[in-house]
Amino acid sequence: MPTIRVTSSAGPYRVVCAPGAVGRVREHLSSLGTHTGIFFLSSPRVWGHCGPAVARAIPGGAARQPILFDDRESAKRLAAVEGIARMLVRAGADRHAILIAVGGGVVGDVAGFAAACYLRGVRLVHVPTTLVAQVDSAVGGKTGVNLPEGKNLVGAFYPPRLVIADPNLLATLPHREFRSGLYEVIKYGVIADAGLFRFLERKMDTVLRRDASALSFIISRSIGIKARVASADEREGGLRQILNFGHTFGHALETATGYRRFLHGEAVAWGMIVAARIAQATERLASEDAHRVVRLVAAVGPLPAMPVISPTKLRGILLGDKKAHGGRVLWVLPGRIGKTAWGIDVPWPVIWRSVQNAPEMFAEARRGLAAEAEAHGRMRR
Repeated sequence: MPTIRVTSSAGPYRVVCAPGAVGRVREHLSSLGTHTGIFFLSSPRVWGHCGPAVARAIPGGAARQPILFDDRESAKRLAAVEGIARMLVRAGADRHAILIAVGGGVVGDVAGFAAACYLRGVRLVHVPTTLVAQVDSAVGGKTGVNLPEGKNLVGAFYPPRLVIADPNLLATLPHREFRSGLYEVIKYGVIADAGLFRFLERKMDTVLRRDASALSFIISRSIGIKARVASADEREGGLRQILNFGHTFGHALETATGYRRFLHGEAVAWGMIVAARIAQATERLASEDAHRVVRLVAAVGPLPAMPVISPTKLRGILLGDKKAHGGRVLWVLPGRIGKTAWGIDVPWPVIWRSVQNAPEMFAEARRGLAAEAEAHGRMRR
């Protein structure tokens, strides 16, 4: 069964990435040694879809009543971590317990932070059930919750002991959430893998149909990139910053809209468009490549409209981002497809013009794709 190894300060861990991996979770858990109990952390919605299949695969008697919490981004707060910790105490979880987070990015972030804090750290296993969690958030050890002032401003680096990424769990994922995860896959192509980017350009229709072979390819390829980057720079001192491509403006969008308008990947999609435009405007990225990035984002589907945000408000949110340094917003910008630089200071007028240009760039790309589809349809007729 395909396994990707990730190194961390707490020791190496495995990401098992294969269809049907959840059915063998008992076998994979055996590598973690003895425990005093297994405790599931999930949300009511996710547990209803995926929980029974995960619980059935656990050794008899170990599967307890799950601890369920709200997995909306707007509910990703410190109060959720406290609630989980109190339920773990009442359930009798001690330092030798194993917590299994079953869900998407919010479940993983909140459960991971709870695991890092509870009794000063208990073992954590991720079973990601969304595309964005499988290719991104479940790997690398970042955990955290939001504050009203910004996203993920309270958290910890806390690597899991095991990640089980089973593409079969994506079968019931709503299409909008599936598309949201694809934006993170596009990110990997832009920052580190021109071959993956070209595959998405050629095969996006196949990927959107959730073809099993295409899914296995893009998921394993994305996890491989995340594993290499996180292993080389666990605490984001340098190289790992490239994973924030699209996230600087994306996080600002989420904050400005109270985490209620955009799915995370959708906000990152707008962030990638803005970053591509900034890179083009500063002559770091050729116009052709900037338009390829926007076009690939547009090929995934429609996005919620970008809201009207005043320049003063946007600048304040950006300066409050955890990646800001000394009163400067530092950007991740591509130099070409597959090659990216980080820590780039950009003049505010360039940022603001790029934000203003982004909606038309996206609309133009969508119009171009629609015209091509119509012409193709006429040719077929």
